[in-house]
Amino acid sequence: MSVSLHEGTIAALRERTGKRGMSAYVESLIQRQLERDRLRELIEDAEVEHGPIDPAAVEAKRALLRGDAGGSADAA
Repeated sequence: MSVSLHEGTIAALRERTGKRGMSAYVESLIQRQLERDRLRELIEDAEVEHGPIDPAAVEAKRALLRGDAGGSADAA
């Protein structure tokens, strides 16, 4: 398999990983993106079935996860 990358991207990658760690790093990035793609598809399927997500409810959940005192338990 061959992949084309911009020179600047390659330089930044080498700086971060060294020559020997590049493949593992790229593999990890691709796996993470695939997981995000699958999660987005699950969310889209859920929205089709149950309707759009309420932004206020999402923010309330984020507040709970952050441990914000202002997070409402009612939205949980």
